[in-house]
Amino acid sequence: MARQQKEGDDDVFYVSDGKPFMGPSKPQAAVIRPRSFSSISPRNDCKRHSRTPTEGTTTKCTCSSSEWVTLNVGGHMFTTTRSTLTQQEPESMLARMFCDEDQWYSSVDGSGAYLIDRSPRYFEPILNYLRHGQLVLDKDINPEGVLEEAKFFGLTSLMEILDEVIEKNQVPDDSTPINRREFVLRLLSTPTNKELRCQGMNFTNANLSKLDLRYINFKYAVLKNANLSGANLSYCNFERADLCHAVLDSANLLGVKMLCANMEGTSLRGCNFEDPAGSRANMEGALMKSVNLEGSHMAGVNLRVATLKNANLQNCDLRGAVLAGADLENCDMSGCDLQEANLRGANLKGAALKLMLNPLHMAQTVR
Repeated sequence: MARQQKEGDDDVFYVSDGKPFMGPSKPQAAVIRPRSFSSISPRNDCKRHSRTPTEGTTTKCTCSSSEWVTLNVGGHMFTTTRSTLTQQEPESMLARMFCDEDQWYSSVDGSGAYLIDRSPRYFEPILNYLRHGQLVLDKDINPEGVLEEAKFFGLTSLMEILDEVIEKNQVPDDSTPINRREFVLRLLSTPTNKELRCQGMNFTNANLSKLDLRYINFKYAVLKNANLSGANLSYCNFERADLCHAVLDSANLLGVKMLCANMEGTSLRGCNFEDPAGSRANMEGALMKSVNLEGSHMAGVNLRVATLKNANLQNCDLRGAVLAGADLENCDMSGCDLQEANLRGANLKGAALKLMLNPLHMAQTVR
């Protein structure tokens, strides 16, 4: 069967074994239909993300803000973007889940949402933190529950914030350290002619810097890691107090009593112990290993049988000081003024005595 069709100036011949002739159809314009979010598979449509860390930097995901994902957390649905889950904490478990698809395969439910078997109640504050970087907790949310979720997901910065919130919300008890505000209020309520007794109290990590604390009784008090720099501690009683690793730089310590106090690792740089009225500071028997007394004015101080092993006493004024029987092993006493100081029976093994302002007198017996 043959048939001829004429279009314009061209002749078209159709040859067939009996099938009917169908003319060529006119071309139609292509129709582009927009894709709905529900038709997008997060795993298959997500573009590759850059995870190449450079030296000295943390691994960082690069995700498009339009890459929406749905999370099924304990039966509750959360919709967010991959960038929200990856940018705030790039090393967290959530960032790894939604940044490197080739290494993490999470189960999905029938709707394609990622299944996470955690508490939705505590996950919501975490998701909001990843969105804007601020921790917002409703009154009925226990921060300890959010902390456990943050630990599970490896959100280190959020863990630090929650630790501070939990510590701040703790109900104070007998062992709770006294903070600066509480102590200042107590100072203001105490008449100037009354003695303020803080015997045996806990001031661990307290910031008491630059306060006027004269004549206060700190006997047996715990002041570990406390900041007392620049404070006026003249005539205070620190007998057998624990000042381990405290900071007392540039403090006034005129006539202070520190008998048998624990000051291991304490910083006392540039302190003033000299009382023009003649009252001498008493630090007899104090434990002062690795203490830093550089540049302090300590004329006439009583350091009898004190332990100053590995201490820094550079450029200290120790005129007339009593160091009899003191353990000064490996001390750095370079540039010290030891005029008329009593060093009888002191242990000076390995001590540095360079650039002394005054030579040691023969009467200053040492071993």
